Amino acid sequence: MIAATSGAASRAAAARVLARIRFDGESLRTALPRLADTQLADTLLDSRDRSLAESSVFAACRGLFRYEALLAQLLQKPLVRSDADVHALLLVGLAQLDALGMPAHGVVDACVAATRVLNKPRLAGLVNAILRRFIRERESLCLAIAGNDEARCNHPRWLIDALRSAWGDDAQNAMQAGNQQPPLWLRVNRRRTDVAAYCEMLAAANIAYSIDPDLPYALCLPQAPPARSLPGWDAGLVSVQDSSAQRAALALQAHPGMRVLDACAAPGGKTAALLEEADDLDLLAIDADPTRLVRIAPALARLGLQASVVAAEVEHPDRWWDGRPFDRILLDAPCSATGILRRQPDIRWHRRATDIAPLVALQERMLAALWPLLGPGGRLVYATCSILPAENAEQIDAFVAAHPDCQPLSLAAHFGRAAGRGYQRLPGEGNGDGFFIAALARG
Repeated sequence: MIAATSGAASRAAAARVLARIRFDGESLRTALPRLADTQLADTLLDSRDRSLAESSVFAACRGLFRYEALLAQLLQKPLVRSDADVHALLLVGLAQLDALGMPAHGVVDACVAATRVLNKPRLAGLVNAILRRFIRERESLCLAIAGNDEARCNHPRWLIDALRSAWGDDAQNAMQAGNQQPPLWLRVNRRRTDVAAYCEMLAAANIAYSIDPDLPYALCLPQAPPARSLPGWDAGLVSVQDSSAQRAALALQAHPGMRVLDACAAPGGKTAALLEEADDLDLLAIDADPTRLVRIAPALARLGLQASVVAAEVEHPDRWWDGRPFDRILLDAPCSATGILRRQPDIRWHRRATDIAPLVALQERMLAALWPLLGPGGRLVYATCSILPAENAEQIDAFVAAHPDCQPLSLAAHFGRAAGRGYQRLPGEGNGDGFFIAALARG
């Protein structure tokens, strides 16, 4: 392989990862770690190069519909499938010029050099011409795609229609928020420190932060440093968890000594939040995905917490439930993840309208399976990171109608706008993710 400068190598690495996401259907979550095992890993030793590659992949994913529409204007004919990595490289270059606002000359030169790193030197001239034309004709090219709703909103047509139908004028703000880089939200581990003391640590490290008055242990960092570089990370003083997700533990209101089930628990963020919130919980965390479940134990160990962790399917309690009722159940249900596009921007490309009905059916089965496990007077919290009513308000309204012993509970205004028997937060509201929560008591 031809030797590469770090600038060319970072673009080539980003292109290889993005090609897996765009053309092979791999998720960003699994593709991004490949930056560490790519053929170019030995040239990405500098953390700044790895950071550039990662930010470029995220920016290209967030603007994928926009950049694909621009490429359709710029390319005389589509690149062949064997040149998918160069197609992805052009998307990376457009993202760096557009969303990241990087110097044009450096972007063009590095992307041209990256074609050689990708063993595609024959396409160096094409990459040079395409990116330079974009720089020259940006205004007219952007005007040409202004009528393309998918390119303008950076969401697929089916989701644009669904959000406008559900949220009217608020849909545009929700989509814009989903296209932005999110802040880093932290949850302070009250068992090892307090918010005031941790704020002093952040200030000493010159890390800017803000406090959410509605969340007792939440801090918002406008710039997102690597989590492991945060003060007290290894000592378990904080965890990363969005402000919307932090509300799930608050809604459950688990008290010391209660028997609690965290269903669909992996990777363990809400499990930890529950254990930090109340002492001496008898907590069982289950998840059907063993590969994700293994992440819970080390996460809890870092925080000084313990729980029973079992690989199990929520829909089949006869295979794992011991017959003792739970006082509290948290069901963070599998969903479309349409509320977290700013964190997982590839979802906008991979998710299909046809995915929703099977997800709704799965959520319905999970609710039906878990309800008999809840003791009289117990509380179940249903949560999703979706902003589609079918998975949220409509799901819970149907469940309540079918269960006379189910009583919807009121939550504080900061949990979101009323949506049927639950509460919905849209992306960007309070600088948090899109999230739905419903609290149900069993009579």
